[in-house]
Amino acid sequence: MPRRQLGRHLRELRNRARMTTRTAAQQLEWSEAKIWRIETGQTSLRSLDVEAMCKIYGAPSDLVAPLTALARETKARGWWTGYSDVIPEGFEVYIGLEEAARQLSSYENELIPGLLQTEGYIRALLVAARPQAPAAEIDRRVQLRMARQQLITRADSPVHLDVVISESVLWRRIGGPEVRTEQLDHLRRMGELPNVRIRVVPTEGGYHDGMETGQFVMLEFPEGQMGEPPEPPVVYLEAFTGPVYLDKDAEIERYRKAFATIKAAAVDARGLIEDANV
Repeated sequence: MPRRQLGRHLRELRNRARMTTRTAAQQLEWSEAKIWRIETGQTSLRSLDVEAMCKIYGAPSDLVAPLTALARETKARGWWTGYSDVIPEGFEVYIGLEEAARQLSSYENELIPGLLQTEGYIRALLVAARPQAPAAEIDRRVQLRMARQQLITRADSPVHLDVVISESVLWRRIGGPEVRTEQLDHLRRMGELPNVRIRVVPTEGGYHDGMETGQFVMLEFPEGQMGEPPEPPVVYLEAFTGPVYLDKDAEIERYRKAFATIKAAAVDARGLIEDANV
C-alpha cells in the first residue's frame, strides 16, 4: 500500500508538471520502465530518489518530507515475504493490497474463493494443478493461503467480504467426498460471520454481467490515519498468464455496476449449500 500511495502521488506531480514519462526518465537518467514501476507501486524507492523526482517535478517544499517518509515505508517487509519462494510473480502486490483492504467484493465462477477454502480443498486443488510439485512445495502453498485467511477473523478491523459464486462451484468435485463436505460446511459457517456475506447465482438463473467479466475481486480501502481520503479502489483479475490490476475510474465503475447485476441475480447461499451437501 505505501508503494501504491507513493506512486500515485508521484504520478500526479509528474502530470501537474506536464512531463511525460520519457522526459522524466531522461532527466533522471532512468528507464521509462522504472518510472512506470514506481508509479504503479511495483517497486520500493529510496528517499534520495524521491527527492530527485520531487525536484524535477517542482513539488511544493512541504510535500517533499511526507513523500520521503512514505518512501521509507515502501521498504517494509510484509509477513508474506517469508513465502516468496511460492508466491507467483506479481501476486505479492495483491497480497499487500488484500491485507490493507476494508472490503473485498468478489465474483467466482469456477472455484471456492481462496479466502474461504479449507485446508483439504486447497491441498486437493494444488495437487491437481501441480501434479509434479514436491510435497514440501505444496505444503508451503497451503500455508500461505491459510495465512491469508486470517484477515477475515483478525481482532483488529477484520476485512468485510462480499462474495458471489456460481452454483456450479458448489458441485465441482475438488478432492474426495470428505473434502467436499468439509468445504461446504466451512462455507456455511463462514457465511454466519457478521463481516462475511455469501450469495450464489442459481444455475437456472438468467443473464448477469458475470458471464462476461469472469472472476474478479474489487478491493476498497479505509481512510488514512490522518483522515485523508481512502486509496482509490482496484480490481484484480487472475489471468492465465499473470495478474491484472485495474484502477482507472471508468474501469472501477464498470465493475461496480457489473457486481450489482451479479448480486441482483444471486440468492442467499445457505439453501443451495444445504442442497449441494446432501
